[in-house]
Amino acid sequence: MRMSRTIALLTCTAALAATTAACSGATKPQAAPGGAGYQVTPTSPPARGTLDSFTWSLYAEPYTLDYALAYDYPPNTVLANVCEQLFRVTPDMKIEPGLAVAYKQPDPRTLVYTLRPGVKFHDGTTMTADDVVASLKRQMNPATGSPWGSVFKNVDAIEKTGPLEVTLRLGKPDVLLHELMAASPGTIESAAFLAKAGKDYGTPKGGVNCTGPFALDSWSQGSGITLKKHAAYWDPKLAPKSDSVKFTFIEDAAARANAFLSGTADGGYMVPSSSLEQLRSSGKGTVLFGPNTAAANLAVLDFHGPLGNLKVRQALSMALDRKNVIKAAAGGVGVPAKAPAARGAWALAPEKTAALYDTLPEPAYDVAAAKKLVQEAGATGRTVTLVTSTLAPEISVVANAVQAAGRQIGLDVKLKSVAPDAYSSIFVDPNARTGLDLVITNGYDNTPDPLEFYQYLRTGDFGNYGNWSNAEFDVAFDRANTEPDPAARAERTAVLQKIALRELPIIPVYEAPYSVFLGKRITGAPTGIAQLYYPWAATIGAAKK
Repeated sequence: MRMSRTIALLTCTAALAATTAACSGATKPQAAPGGAGYQVTPTSPPARGTLDSFTWSLYAEPYTLDYALAYDYPPNTVLANVCEQLFRVTPDMKIEPGLAVAYKQPDPRTLVYTLRPGVKFHDGTTMTADDVVASLKRQMNPATGSPWGSVFKNVDAIEKTGPLEVTLRLGKPDVLLHELMAASPGTIESAAFLAKAGKDYGTPKGGVNCTGPFALDSWSQGSGITLKKHAAYWDPKLAPKSDSVKFTFIEDAAARANAFLSGTADGGYMVPSSSLEQLRSSGKGTVLFGPNTAAANLAVLDFHGPLGNLKVRQALSMALDRKNVIKAAAGGVGVPAKAPAARGAWALAPEKTAALYDTLPEPAYDVAAAKKLVQEAGATGRTVTLVTSTLAPEISVVANAVQAAGRQIGLDVKLKSVAPDAYSSIFVDPNARTGLDLVITNGYDNTPDPLEFYQYLRTGDFGNYGNWSNAEFDVAFDRANTEPDPAARAERTAVLQKIALRELPIIPVYEAPYSVFLGKRITGAPTGIAQLYYPWAATIGAAKK
């Protein structure tokens, strides 16, 4: 369930630009807004012992384990434990050294990374600069078809400049490129393994060979994935507390909740919202809420139909009863989204968040005014096709709410239901969007910088699913992406936010915290969305000695 590859690595880029020392993010336990009866904390209680194995539930089977193609929650949840990036995000939203131990920028168009010595791939070979060059260049190769390719749009060359040094030379300054070295674009794989696996890389047949605390043991397509402990892992702080992890795929929300209740699954992220209350009161485990940078949005896929008229987009936004949507879709755990990029994405310069995000007005709810806008646009009775799926219960809930809102204001919102894998394809395959006007997304940042979210609205970007184009927006984005100071860049990003809210290529719906269920026998898991790049399974162990 994705939008414009938009998790927060909530870092301190200014500190990273000079050193690789970790820098703090604002993730202390905090009460939910409005006294909703939950707290947001970055981690669960630490493990008290080791385990032979535990079972983890995914809401869908990963469509790939190829780091260059991984663009959704299921593949990244698995890969977070298997493959690693040049930098690493921690559960408390800090950036620390990963496969790179140092970074310097001798000029605005040159990035130099010093690599960690002695790192072993799962096959026992040692990581070198050649592996890093091959891994990064592969993202740029059109034949790879990577959704991350546009991240490297300003890269002129990736060069080995020492046995453990890699240099990126840019055509123009690009702040986001460096930040994304802590996400999928910065993932490192064995060059020899890539060459050997060829087109089978990342599939059940070809597998992967990375450096993480767990190695891929088996992948039985349609059944499960098993990871095994990597005995030669380089970081003793994250030596796995379990010998193996077994992933199961349960698409049906009720069945997934029953797996938690019965103990056939020890835990899982993104707890079905329809089962939150049942699981919280079951006594079979604990539901915890963590930091999140995601917002549920409606992304416009076709600007040639009715939604090409701004008044229709405004009307649909005004007709949404977001508070009731939150009750039904998020179990009452959430708040209306004020902008496409969630509040949690504004942590790069936290001192700016209050002024640049919190002061935004609540989205308007005015059915009569919305109906008038539809009439003014000459769109009364026109059809808008919204894609829906059983992939997650909240998708259906939001879809029904949008359909009802459309009916109230004179729009004929047709729901097109597709299989979960077809729904995921919408975000990676342009052909899968044919005939669709709207899709419900869960957009999240991979960086601490809200600028990253708005990157995906640039003309021609891979994540710009509706091919929206606005020259004013593009110019403002380029201006922000050359600004090295986080506070000043936040101010420039606020300009992009203003344009996006004015033009509504994405209609904000609601924000909710991240969630995880932990059965009674396990603990130690990070609770927030940082789990998509942090080796979360390594910290899970026995709840009792």
